[in-house]
Amino acid sequence: MSEPGHRRVQEGVVVGDKMDKTVVVKVDRIIKHPVYNKYIKRSAKYKVHDENNSCKVGDRVQIIECRPLSKDKRWNLKQIAE
Repeated sequence: MSEPGHRRVQEGVVVGDKMDKTVVVKVDRIIKHPVYNKYIKRSAKYKVHDENNSCKVGDRVQIIECRPLSKDKRWNLKQIAE
């Protein structure tokens, strides 16, 4: 597996900022279909802890994995890319 202390970093776009200190980030990834060999876009939404409420909808951000902060939050805001 991975060594202790290894935390995943992903990049995505903020799609929701209505909660306090939390934003919803949509992360897209491209996979190859096993049979048809075409590339397909898959996406996932993550709830991300934003301590200063600095993100707005449409911002491109980097997020980093962390310990569970609430029922759904397992990611922290690393930086705002754009």
